[in-house]
Amino acid sequence: MTNRIGQRFAELRGAGRKGLIPFVTAGDPHPDWTVALMHALVGAGADLLELGVPFSDPMADGPVIQRASERAIARGVGLRQVLAMVRAFREGDARTPVVLMGYLNPVEMYGYPRFLDDARAAGVDGVLLVDAPPEESGELAPGLAAHDIAQIVLVAPTTADERLLQSARAARGFLYYVSFAGITGADRLALDGVRERVERLQAAAGVPVAVGFGVKEPAQAAAIARFADAVVVGSALVERIADAADEAAACRAAVEFLQPLRKAIDAAD
Repeated sequence: MTNRIGQRFAELRGAGRKGLIPFVTAGDPHPDWTVALMHALVGAGADLLELGVPFSDPMADGPVIQRASERAIARGVGLRQVLAMVRAFREGDARTPVVLMGYLNPVEMYGYPRFLDDARAAGVDGVLLVDAPPEESGELAPGLAAHDIAQIVLVAPTTADERLLQSARAARGFLYYVSFAGITGADRLALDGVRERVERLQAAAGVPVAVGFGVKEPAQAAAIARFADAVVVGSALVERIADAADEAAACRAAVEFLQPLRKAIDAAD
């Protein structure tokens, strides 16, 4: 089976469209709502989904996602529960790619062979481990490749040019370019120099380039969509749904947040 990430980006290219990739933390605001939230995001225009695996020390994440992880962990959500959520999502959606985003420790604790088998069986299409770039992933990297699970590579403005090009060549699924140096959800987004770097990556990479970190508003999403292959939005969405009183309210808040971004991206020229 061809990886769903490649299929989806091929569809987007064929339609002349740019991708929208929302991030939510699995289990937040409530574990029972995550699958419904995932479906709601797809209905609102998401092309791929990033599902955060709760972790006690999310060093690359800002306070919004840190608190989301804490809430999910307090409700008993770990990697096993996250994979169960993906399996449940797949019962109603066999086409939308799902990428797990998180850190290496939960995968190591779960066990590489078991994780690879269970992730593949659940319907996971990609994994982005912030603290495990491909060259430092040891036995995990070939295991992911053998299970047709894309190892998504994360690069930043601080990444040295040589490593940037190495990462571009090593990327599978898509390449995630961080729009600025810092943590997720930081209160600024400046695109000076981002377009030039993204275009260099697009020329070097054999996969699409998605840009994220700091996207909060439709105008920002549209600006990125003019040069990137996809736009990633996380903290602003996580914050919007954090105080939802029930599943319906969480889904409604997610849809109301995402739809204007979808429209802005589609209207970008």
